[in-house]
This record gives sequence, structure tokens and C-alpha cells, in this order.
Amino acid sequence: MGPYFAKRTKTTEGYFLGNRSYAGWLIGISMFATSISSITFVAYPADAFKTAYLRLLPGLMLPVGVLIASYVFLPFFRRARITSAFEYLESRFGPKTRFYAACMFIIGQVIRLSLILYLVSLLMEALTGWDRTTCILLGGCVTAFYTVLGGIEAVIWTDFVQSIVLGIGGLLCLAIIVMKLPGGLSQIVSTAIADGKFMFGDLNKATGQLEPAPWYPSLVQKTVVMMLLIGLNNWLTEYSSNQNVIQKYCASKSAREARKAMWICVICSVPTWIFFMFLGTSLYVFYKVMPTPETTAMLTGADKAEKILPYFITHMMPQGMSGLVIAGVLAAAMSSLSSSINAISAVSVVDIYKRHISVGREDSHYVMIAKTLSFAASVVMIVGAYILARIDSKTLQDTATELAALTSGGLLGLYLLGFITKRADARAIGVGIVFAFGFTCWMAVSKLGWLPEAIPAAIRLPIDNYYTGITGNFLMFTVGYLLSSVLSKRQRDLRNLTIWTQDRTPLD
Repeated sequence: MGPYFAKRTKTTEGYFLGNRSYAGWLIGISMFATSISSITFVAYPADAFKTAYLRLLPGLMLPVGVLIASYVFLPFFRRARITSAFEYLESRFGPKTRFYAACMFIIGQVIRLSLILYLVSLLMEALTGWDRTTCILLGGCVTAFYTVLGGIEAVIWTDFVQSIVLGIGGLLCLAIIVMKLPGGLSQIVSTAIADGKFMFGDLNKATGQLEPAPWYPSLVQKTVVMMLLIGLNNWLTEYSSNQNVIQKYCASKSAREARKAMWICVICSVPTWIFFMFLGTSLYVFYKVMPTPETTAMLTGADKAEKILPYFITHMMPQGMSGLVIAGVLAAAMSSLSSSINAISAVSVVDIYKRHISVGREDSHYVMIAKTLSFAASVVMIVGAYILARIDSKTLQDTATELAALTSGGLLGLYLLGFITKRADARAIGVGIVFAFGFTCWMAVSKLGWLPEAIPAAIRLPIDNYYTGITGNFLMFTVGYLLSSVLSKRQRDLRNLTIWTQDRTPLD
């Protein structure tokens, strides 16, 4: 697919957006494939195997996030015919804000790329017995090959194929469990209900027992309401400021097709997340009936629960079927990696190189630079994954997760200031960024244990780390809005930049 589509990507419009010609169904499947990384294969089953369904709640808020995004966010990007999500920020707040957001996105995506490739290499190593470095090179080089050559067209069409392979892999695992259990599917459901595995709950660290999560709002513990708010925050951030997503629905041939794509993504993603949680519950029932020392250790916490699906695949599945599941794991990883590589290239070219470094060159030059930057991002991804593989993995995963949070802190608040207010300007935005970024840094440093013990716990870690993103967005929006209320107003043309000044003419 990479060499085939390379013949059709002669312009930046083609390389990044496929000439804005795609049907909604194809873009929707591609968005779905991108949202389902290899972590879905590992983390969801592991969580349901060991606990219950509390961490499914954020995913259930995707329909609400898409409903808001499709009618509030989408018009700004479609009407302006943007290539990068951050072009809007320059029109609204100036070039410095755009440059800042673009740099934060690139840094965050490089970290994400390395982490996903590293984690999938761990899974591949467990499933195949291959050397971890070989697994990193295999996944990284194949993904880089078709992404660098074919651009967004290769990404979208391979996403389509990969989503099918992903689904087949998961269904095969469940089919084997159902066939091997004496009571089949009904035994899974009845045992899970009796043991409380379907509830929205978590393990009590003191007793080790499953307990239902409380419903009331809280910033110091995980509750049902707060997990739903986390989901809404995450999805609004995804559909307002994540180039991976925005680039896809800007590649649709019309606003109607873009909305169709967003809802197809919802229809595919939510059942998939529920399915993989149910797969973890099925593994719990399976190994309750047929326990082994290894799976008992995973359930009690003596070993990592994330090993449960690889263990099942290597011990219970025939070789031909296990090969298809391994292909599903790789497909899930590659669909996420390829979209991020292309998005990094798009932002680097459109927001930085073309805007600040080399202005007014012929389009063929920018296509060459785009492919070069895609290749560079792939190399950094492979090197980053290799470094993670050589250092204490637990510490590095925690550090990478915190760094990713740092680079995205406050972005939703920033875009909401632009979309729904007429007051905010670059001065207020700058101060808001300092507050949001400073708070997120404090939370990250505190979690890593770098703050002095003399600092009281209530100050050192004032809220649960799950709520860092929500609080950062709240600070960004509140500080920016309040400060813009007291600063002297600057007259600017805000046509089509806020919901209050938007044209009412139909979209394309």
C-alpha cells in the first residue's frame, strides 16, 4: 500500500489530507482504528480480569463528546479548510500561541509513539519469544515504511484493514474461552454477576475486595461521576485539539461526511471497549474454573495482570489462531503509530517549517520535507522505544505518562476560550498557560516523589492524579477568562472564530 499510494501524494494537500476526498464510512473506520491502540488488547482485559468495570466509564462518554464536537468544534475547522488544528489558534490568539501548541503536540506525540511501540514490543516478546529489540524494529520499520511513502492515504486504508484484523483477533480469544468452559457463555455471565465483576467498582487496597465506586463528585478518589467527567474532558480534548483526529475529519469530502465519520467511530469504538472488558471478565471466569499458579499470581497482584491475555494466547490457543491474534496486536499498534507519525509531519510542516522557517517555497519542496519529517519521527520513535527497553520499564512508563500529560495540559481550556468567548486574547492566554502548565508540573513532580517530605500531603498531592487534566483545563479557562475581563480590550476581527461570530451559512 505504501508504494501504491506514494504515486498519488504529489502535493501537501494529498499527503496530509488525501485532497479532502474521503467518504465518511472510511474515515470513521480509520478514526476507530487509531483510537484502539495495542493497549486496548492488554490494559482492558487485564483491568476487567483483576477488578471490575470502573475504568470503562470514560470510554462511555465518547458519544457525548462527539455530539458536542460535531456541532460546536467541527464548523471552525471545516469552514477554514485548515490542515493543522493549530492554524485556528493563530487566527484567534496570534502566532505565538499557535507555535506553543504545535510544539507541545509534537513533543507529546513523540513520547506517545515511543511508549506504544515499547509496550507492544513487550507483548510481542511474550507471545513470540523474539528478542525485544527485534520486535521494536519489526513494528517500527514496517509502520514507518508505508506511512512515509503513502501519507494519509496509506494510513487510512491500512487502518481499515487493521481494524478488521483487530476484531478477528479479539473474537478468536473469546470463542476459545467459551468453547473450553463447561458452561459456555452462560457460565461466564452467571459467575461474573455472582462475583460482582460487572459493577462500576474497584479493589479496596486495604481489604483486597471489590467494592462499588461512590457516585458523588470528588477530587481525591475515583467515583462514577468523576470518571465520567474524565471521559468527557478527554474526548473534548481529542476532538478540539488532537491533530490525529482533526486531520481525519478534515480529510472528509464534506461536513456531513465528517459528522458521519465521527459517529461511525463511536459505533465501532464503544462496543469494542466493552468487548475487551468482557474478554477480561471471561478470562477471570476461565481461570477461576481452571486456575494455574501463574494466573493466580496475576489475580492477587503478585504478578502483573497485563500478562493475562498473552499467557492465555501462548498456552491455550492453537498456533494458527494465536498467529492471527498476534497480527491483531500488531495491527492495533500500527494503526495508532501511523496516524501519529503523519500528524507530527503535518504539524511540523504547516505550523513550523512552512510558517516560520521556509516561507513561499513550491509545494513539491514541502512534500519532500513532509516525508523527511515522517521518517525522522519514525527514527525517534524506534530510538525512544529502544531506550525504554534498556531502562527500568516501570519508572519510564510512569515518567512518559506524566510527560505526555504535561504537554497536553490546558489545551481544551485554550480552545474553549477561543470557541465560546469573545474576550480572551494572547496576553490572557499566556498567563493561563503558565498557570495550567505550572500546576501540571507540580502534580507530575509530586507523583514521581521529587518533592520534599516536609511539604504537607494536602499540598504535595492536592488531588488524585486522574484529575490533573480536568484541573489544568479549568485553570487555563478560568485564569484566561478572568484576566481578559480586566485587561484593556483590543479590537480584533473575530468573524468565524467564535460561536457568537460564526456565519450561519451551511457548511460544505
